[in-house]
Amino acid sequence: MGMAMGGSKGSGGGRRRRGRGGKAIMSEINVTPFVDVMLVLLIIFMVAAPMMTVGVPIDLPETQAKALNSETQPITLSVKTNGEVFLQETPIPLEEIVAKLEAIATTGYSERIFVRGDATAPYGVIADVMTRIQNSGFKNIGLVTQPKKDQ
Repeated sequence: MGMAMGGSKGSGGGRRRRGRGGKAIMSEINVTPFVDVMLVLLIIFMVAAPMMTVGVPIDLPETQAKALNSETQPITLSVKTNGEVFLQETPIPLEEIVAKLEAIATTGYSERIFVRGDATAPYGVIADVMTRIQNSGFKNIGLVTQPKKDQ
């Protein structure tokens, strides 16, 4: 094993200058930090996405009905156990249901409206909500239930 010593131009042991500053330009991109950040963001969104679709927590009744296919997100009214009514995730008084529905309906009276009633919610409140929706002119009303679990 030999080592070239000295500063002769032919030996290659001298320092070669590239460019004006004397430092070689680094043409590689270190993508490792970028990949690490992207993986962390992916994990965060995978964990957070199911939590964003929950809405108002209620215990839906179980039925044997099949799920509906929907291209757009329907308007949802939820009735909790204590009779409190929510439009999407916002609490709303019964008297304001019609006005709010007309304000947010994008396709007019043909807009799909789902009513989610807790299994122990007062039937009268759910019936009142559905009557108000129907009397205001909306005809595409559906009750949301949970598929029955096989025992």
